[in-house]
Amino acid sequence: MAEALPFPSPIPLIDGFGRRISYLRISVTDRCDLRCRYCMAETMQFLPAARLMTIDEMTAIAEAFIARGVRRIRLTGGEPLVRRGVTDLARAIGRHLGDGLDELTLTTNGTRLASEARALAEAGVKRINVSLDSLDPDRFRHITRTGDLAKVLHGIEAAAAAGLRIKINMVALKGLNEGEIEPMLRWCAARGHDLTLIETMPLGDVEGDRTDRYLPLDGVKRALENRYTLVASPERTGGPARYFRIAELDAKIGFITPLTGNFCAGCNRVRLTAEGQLYLCLGREDRIDLRAALQEGGRAALNAALDRAMAAKPERHGFTIDAPTPAVARHMSVTGG
Repeated sequence: MAEALPFPSPIPLIDGFGRRISYLRISVTDRCDLRCRYCMAETMQFLPAARLMTIDEMTAIAEAFIARGVRRIRLTGGEPLVRRGVTDLARAIGRHLGDGLDELTLTTNGTRLASEARALAEAGVKRINVSLDSLDPDRFRHITRTGDLAKVLHGIEAAAAAGLRIKINMVALKGLNEGEIEPMLRWCAARGHDLTLIETMPLGDVEGDRTDRYLPLDGVKRALENRYTLVASPERTGGPARYFRIAELDAKIGFITPLTGNFCAGCNRVRLTAEGQLYLCLGREDRIDLRAALQEGGRAALNAALDRAMAAKPERHGFTIDAPTPAVARHMSVTGG
């Protein structure tokens, strides 16, 4: 790898539509120890380890983003905690907290949280998202194909004990877990966790018809409003969720609605894959190879690649739930949630 050059004066990352990019999501691996039906096929072919960026390369790219004004970084996957060295990466990035970086977070399925939660907290992670689509053990195993709910719940308890704030991410699935949305909300409220509901997205071949499970969240929100008082909250966590306070439960709920409530106008995000490809939109194929830039020309080439990325970032995604093929062929685990 070419020798890294000193950071230039910070030049904000602003795309061609005037949107300032302040949030980077890094998929540290495309591998996962679950096979959620809306996310993956049952038999997946993952990247060989030799094609993954090293922890040092991920750190260097993250630091380049911080120098250009990125304030939040999220580690994702796949399942990030299956990647060897991920806590080392968290510590390396976490050194910039309070010095350019406001927040370092992580999204996980929770299966390995019990052993990793304390190390994450010590690295500077204060908040995590845990993907959890059901509190029923049999239904959880059906959705994930292989998952053990008890292990995930134990991981969530360990994360809370380590002082991590927890947000539960629940993909709303028609005819599968829609009857669990209110119970999940009450479960989260009783434990002080936030809940975010997510519409299923047409990414990759999952060996099933997503239209059968697509549950529009505008209808879910209306149903909740029949029972509770939802007050819009100005709070933002860097991502696309729109939050509401529920006075009756002293709880917060978020909605991520790529299909029923497009949020592209306010997009502030880009996604880095474990191979070093920077995807400029979750629902498009536009990408820039940052690993190659780093290897060929160090920090100067990396900054030039970021400038090209800003010029290439598209205005909006191309998600359509009833299209005959997914909007993009790659699975969610490639670019991270």
